[in-house]
Amino acid sequence: MNGSSSTEKYIPMTTVKSGQGVEVAPDIYNFTIQFVNICFVGTPGKNQKWVLIDAATPKSAQKIIDEAKERFGEYAKPKAIILTHAHFDHIGAIMELIEEWDVPVYAHILELPYLTGKKNYAIPDSSVDAGLIAKLSPMFPTESIDLGSRIQALPNDGSIPFMNGWRWIHTPGHTEGHVSFFREADKALIVGDAFVTVKQESLYSVITQELEIHGPPRYLTTDWEAASESVRILE
Repeated sequence: MNGSSSTEKYIPMTTVKSGQGVEVAPDIYNFTIQFVNICFVGTPGKNQKWVLIDAATPKSAQKIIDEAKERFGEYAKPKAIILTHAHFDHIGAIMELIEEWDVPVYAHILELPYLTGKKNYAIPDSSVDAGLIAKLSPMFPTESIDLGSRIQALPNDGSIPFMNGWRWIHTPGHTEGHVSFFREADKALIVGDAFVTVKQESLYSVITQELEIHGPPRYLTTDWEAASESVRILE
């Protein structure tokens, strides 16, 4: 497995909620690292089966490992890492986590080129908004990474490995293979960047984490027609 700047370039930006976790359901724990969220899905406690949704920003692996130990015990190890998509702030710690845990990674088949070293994302578009984050976005890493045999496509039938009762929904627009996760039993929904609760283009909004529903981060979204349809599907 070869690293690249998408998993090595530290982004010196954080928020007031970094390092905080929220249990949104007994088996869903949302944890904020810098300006992104990851989810631990599984009942807390020693030796419990669980999965990690997304892998946060570069250089954040130890924070994720420590939080996993806090929630699931000293020898906590997920059954898998499931990705909503492969932008740098959702795969940043993936290399270190795989080395630590030796677990498979799953993503939509259309995201695999970005996870097998075959295709880079487009350079972010700084012209989409006057906000400072949008203006800085061309500095964000967009290079693919190569997970080799570790990465697998999500099953075609909509099921999610090791997440009984959940199904994945293809929600493209922000990326080609973006997916969201839905559990019918309690209507739990994990949407990645299909839509967000903070205006990502604004530095003030990102730092303060002011809650406000927005579409996907504009500077990294390439297909707005698909993104709009994805939000309608989730609704």
